[in-house]
Amino acid sequence: MATQEQRRAETRRRLLDAAADLFAARGVEGASIDAIAEVADRTSGAIYDHFGGKEGLLFALLEGWVDDVAAVIVAELATATTLDERMATLWRNVAEAPQGDGRWIGLEHELWSWAARHPEARAHLARRYQAAFDGIEEAASGWLGAPPARGTGASVIALLLGLEMMRRIDGGVIDEAVAVAALRGAFTGMNEGINEGARQ
Repeated sequence: MATQEQRRAETRRRLLDAAADLFAARGVEGASIDAIAEVADRTSGAIYDHFGGKEGLLFALLEGWVDDVAAVIVAELATATTLDERMATLWRNVAEAPQGDGRWIGLEHELWSWAARHPEARAHLARRYQAAFDGIEEAASGWLGAPPARGTGASVIALLLGLEMMRRIDGGVIDEAVAVAALRGAFTGMNEGINEGARQ
């Protein structure tokens, strides 16, 4: 017989799976609390109990996937020896994320769109992105042998998401070689641009 903790874990998993399916199919706006609960074979009250509402469900879903993807990236970066290999690792894990059944990055774009219209979500997303910016800049200090230019982390994350969005629209426009070259430019170009500006 399942314990209360096991039943709660099962409910949480079912709600996350249902939300992932409905958010991907209908978008965040189009997926109601009642519809998610129905697909999960749970009550809408369970969503509020576990996540506080639809927004909390979306955050939990994405953060779980982001944590999993980050763990894969860290492991792969440990074996990369050149800047291009590191950029390829970042690109592959965004464009072909090993978690989320191919839905993760689409939901990341959904969250961005949702956050643009909802201030509470915007604040949450800004904090999450800031952690990603900081992680990129910390890693870049080792890769470049010096602290990167201010804004490098934000530029790299923005470029990754933008490149992936274009790849979804037209897969022939953005391939790995194009993505790696663009990302390399974000690292090296930002630093060269800042240094050049300082000399003028």
